[in-house]
Amino acid sequence: MSSNFKNLYTSNNPPLPATLLRGANIESIHKIHAVISDKKGRVLMCSGNPEYRSFIRSSLKPFQAIPFVSSGAASIISNPFKSIALSCGSHSGSKVHAREAFRILWEHDIDIKNLKCPKLHSSPLEHNCSGKHAAFLATCKKLSWPLDSYLRGDHPLQLEIFRIVSELLEISLSDIHAERDDCGAPTLYMKLTEMAKLYSQLSSSDNAELEQISRAITSNPVMISDFNRFDTEIIKASHGQVISKGGAEGIQCFCKVNEGIGLALKVEDGSKRAKHAASLHLLKQLEWISDLRIQDIEDKIFKLPEGVGIEVTGQLKFQES
Repeated sequence: MSSNFKNLYTSNNPPLPATLLRGANIESIHKIHAVISDKKGRVLMCSGNPEYRSFIRSSLKPFQAIPFVSSGAASIISNPFKSIALSCGSHSGSKVHAREAFRILWEHDIDIKNLKCPKLHSSPLEHNCSGKHAAFLATCKKLSWPLDSYLRGDHPLQLEIFRIVSELLEISLSDIHAERDDCGAPTLYMKLTEMAKLYSQLSSSDNAELEQISRAITSNPVMISDFNRFDTEIIKASHGQVISKGGAEGIQCFCKVNEGIGLALKVEDGSKRAKHAASLHLLKQLEWISDLRIQDIEDKIFKLPEGVGIEVTGQLKFQES
């Protein structure tokens, strides 16, 4: 693979540039690597280096939610789709989100003091990862696993998540490399092709748990981020046909529901504005969302000062054999 990818990367398929303009002058340039893969991990289209490595960060959440579903912990909750969606989300900490995180704990008779996500406001329930943490605890309670150490890399829950991801990616467990995310949970270091492969599987109906997670996300977009926030607005604008889940430091992943293809991108310098601009540029190129809805999202998401704009050029190109 590598020599061919090197040629693609260095010559006819460079990273996408996102250029910040102040008036007519260039102020900053961000470089973005992006790849589309199918369920087998085959690269279909790319820009830049499809094997670029980074931490998947919060884009891992739909896959960290699999044990919540497979253990039966989610089904103990009445109408569990909202709870499943919240466990996949990086939400705004609104009352709606905090209430749903509390409901997961309440239904499993778990004290809020067990939540180990950082307490940023008056309650850890308002942390943007509270849904994931509540689902972790509910899964542990259901399977009689320890609650106090649920974030440790050697905890049965985290080992099960590593096993699931290695199975989905068809790689050895020894190739799974985890580090602590900002919320305290493990996150994984992987290639963009692997992130895209995971999302291609979220979009297919081959895996019963992932199909349930996919339906939960598309039917409860507000639980994934919030109104006027990127992921929620993408899911809404596509009428539930595109799943969007961002991660910190310039990571963004998508899939087109029922099509078995995933898109992953990484901004080299971790810029959030460049990530959103590049994402919309690619969604437009792929015709996954109409131009009109993309314009609507731009108006909601970008709060740039007057006279400042961000432009993305270049496009994904078909992989050459």
